[in-house]
Amino acid sequence: MAPGIQITQQIRFGDIDAYDHVNNVVFLQYLEDARVQLTYADLPGGGTFQDLVGKDLFTLVGRHEIEYLAPISFRPTPIFVNIWVTNIGGSSFDFGYTITEEDVSVVYGQAATSMVLVSRTTGRPVRLADTQRTALEAWLGDPVPFKRGATRTNTPTLAEGNR
Repeated sequence: MAPGIQITQQIRFGDIDAYDHVNNVVFLQYLEDARVQLTYADLPGGGTFQDLVGKDLFTLVGRHEIEYLAPISFRPTPIFVNIWVTNIGGSSFDFGYTITEEDVSVVYGQAATSMVLVSRTTGRPVRLADTQRTALEAWLGDPVPFKRGATRTNTPTLAEGNR
């Protein structure tokens, strides 16, 4: 597993949809829980990433990508969300995730989220400070190994006459 943390996620009965598995929208909630846990995790020198963000800034989700690899049915035992940082940009950073069994023997899904650091005053992106970069680098790992790579062919839509 890449550097980062692994969090326990209890499957709630309400997470299950009419198809008797965890609904796709709930996967996003699991990712959100992992992001919050990571950004509030203690850093080696003390404090948290949220402390470094401060009260004048906040982070926004800019993008999500998810691959659903296996269904998750209701059960009393938890699943686990592994989260790490995959990229650090000027004002943005990316998280990678896997949703797995504790020993990572089964991967139910993998995902990536792009986050943007934003000023509360202006609503505009703000460059990451050196202290924020250093904190994120502690969790830096490999990109998410999506089955369908980043290079995609441009497929015509139905409206464009896809026959």
